[in-house]
Amino acid sequence: MTANSPDVTNDPAARDKVFELVADARIAMMASLGEGGRWHARPMATGKEPLEGALWFLTDAGSGKIEELEQEPSVLLSYSDEDKQNYVSISGTATISRERDKIHALWSEPARIWFPDGPDDPKIALIRVEPEIAEYWDAPSSTMVHLYGYAKMMLTGEPPNEVADNKTVVFR
Repeated sequence: MTANSPDVTNDPAARDKVFELVADARIAMMASLGEGGRWHARPMATGKEPLEGALWFLTDAGSGKIEELEQEPSVLLSYSDEDKQNYVSISGTATISRERDKIHALWSEPARIWFPDGPDDPKIALIRVEPEIAEYWDAPSSTMVHLYGYAKMMLTGEPPNEVADNKTVVFR
């Protein structure tokens, strides 16, 4: 695929759509290359909102993922909102930060479960993921849409026309 293909875009509205879908899903599976070149994925809560065009995650500075990301910063984030039938995959580059101002800006009270001392907890580090390319599927979750598709398939033997909005979004 090239950046000029109809399903690939770098349009700011498409970038905003990626961040909107991510905000609705909130939890990502973050995959990074671990020991022996094997992918390792773990669930991560995305920070309040994108900040400076990046996605942010609070994490324990002593966790193994920090070492993984320092050795190989490529990550894959995968989001799923099954209720709305929205799915997002983001490839990007991660960097580690301990900027207290950013930690305070991204802090939310539910994080206290992992960091009881609050945003000033010295164990907190940030993972900043700079998106490079994303793909999203935004499908209507309406029961009527699904029933229509099923009925069309049963009557004509043909699958329904594509009902999901599927785009690849280039960030760089």
